[in-house]
Amino acid sequence: MFKRLLTLAALFGAAGAALPLHAQVACTDRSALVEQLMGRHSEELSALGYQTGAQVMEIWSSPKTGTWTVLITHPDGVSCVVASGTNWTQHIFTPLPPGVGS
Repeated sequence: MFKRLLTLAALFGAAGAALPLHAQVACTDRSALVEQLMGRHSEELSALGYQTGAQVMEIWSSPKTGTWTVLITHPDGVSCVVASGTNWTQHIFTPLPPGVGS
């Protein structure tokens, strides 16, 4: 699972060699990172959510390869890879009708 994260970190320069392995994060310009995710890993934007401080959490995934990547994008356009892995599955949940399950 960490192989893709480390590969991305090597491409964009890992932050802080003194950090533990699980704390290393790859940060770069969002457009360059998105280009890599789409081109090299066939990933596409699957979900996003806003965090306080105007940051955006993005989940990129590929139904073709099963890979996934979680980014945090800052207001200045810099994105950081915070997690990545394999065997992604997409689930669409529909809400239960009112009164069901209560």
